[in-house]
Amino acid sequence: MNSPASRALQPARSPSTLPDSLPDWLALLEARHPKAIDLGLDRVDAVRRRLGLALSCPVITVGGTNGKGSTCAYLEAVLVDAGYKVGCYTSPHLLHYRERVRVGGEELSDAQHVAAFAAVEAARGDTPLTYFEHGTLAAAWLFDRLGVEAAVLEVGLGGRLDAVNVFEPDCAVITSVDLDHQAYLGNTREAIGREKAGIFRAGRPAVVTDPDPPESLLGYARALGAGLLRLGSEIRLEAGKGGWACRIGTRYYPALPSPALPGEFQLANAAAAVAALDALRERLPVTMQALSTGLARARPPGRFQVVPGPPMIILDVAHNPQAAGALATNLARLAAGKRILAVLGMLCDKDVAGVVRPMQAIVNSWFVAGLPGPRGLSGEMLGRLLAVEGIEVALPHADVPHALKAACASAGPADIIVVFGSFYTVAAAVNILQHRGMGVAG
Repeated sequence: MNSPASRALQPARSPSTLPDSLPDWLALLEARHPKAIDLGLDRVDAVRRRLGLALSCPVITVGGTNGKGSTCAYLEAVLVDAGYKVGCYTSPHLLHYRERVRVGGEELSDAQHVAAFAAVEAARGDTPLTYFEHGTLAAAWLFDRLGVEAAVLEVGLGGRLDAVNVFEPDCAVITSVDLDHQAYLGNTREAIGREKAGIFRAGRPAVVTDPDPPESLLGYARALGAGLLRLGSEIRLEAGKGGWACRIGTRYYPALPSPALPGEFQLANAAAAVAALDALRERLPVTMQALSTGLARARPPGRFQVVPGPPMIILDVAHNPQAAGALATNLARLAAGKRILAVLGMLCDKDVAGVVRPMQAIVNSWFVAGLPGPRGLSGEMLGRLLAVEGIEVALPHADVPHALKAACASAGPADIIVVFGSFYTVAAAVNILQHRGMGVAG
């Protein structure tokens, strides 16, 4: 499965006034567009056409409220182990931008990203692009130039109007549908489901692993004529001791290893990856060995990431009610009889009450932290919001490092500290733990 020769990573033109470093490019993109989120496909598709971008390899697009990052990790790991040169685009990043774009399981260099950003800049003319839109086109430009043999693209927000949706998927996956980003997607699961269903295509596989998908999503798939593959119907799980099996129609995948990530919902995410690969088996055949090894080793950072103690620290980016409920379930199984201390930092546009309620019954002490930036809640405001839920916070902290330090000082060797609420919260914790040499991977 050798890839074609890679084309030189040179932009069409590179004006001398453009940044020549990745940090400077990111700063420019963050400052340029007045809206961080500006849903719509017209602008980004116009620039895509000017770039001549149309990914010719098999493309798997993955959307969902939760689980899409894990599903992308499973797909990427299996395809890498099967010998494919796979491009994987995910967001947001945890510590640095290069995490978002990988080829063959490896991050690319700053210079490659700079070339891609400059190429998009040369093509966009006067068309405004958001940070995410510019980055999405740059990732596709890199995949095209590097000759990837498969592409896994994670939807940023929603689906129908997300920049990723300008690329035609050969298979679309939706992992779950729940309340998040309501200001953009709607206030009900039915409204959100319709937005996410926008990544489906007529006559192409549409994998759905939400256990109770909205009728709007299913109805759209049927009306469109997509090849619906639904968990509990065309996709069936058979959980066993130490492993599981998956049936996709009449095909059977036995003796699969338990996913590296804990939780029953991870079986659904792994099944989503198996179903997508099964649907594309003629173009992307994979062996059972590659399937098993990939599922067993895929572990995206910040998803129930365990830092050995004492005390044990668990890092989880859970920032909506569904994700917090899954986190609470995993913690309850792991920490039976143990004291749990929570370090929480959240953004102002998130459902704080909905996130903390599933955790209330298992958390013994709360340490709230302020997050930076215009969207970050201060420690004081977060403490007041928790007080409304009947949660007592002794002292709000200005930032995550101070909150984590206080939690560590209060914890006993047998206790568990869980850090959650945002990618920013977990990233700050990873930075301080790495500085202390605690062996946490970025």
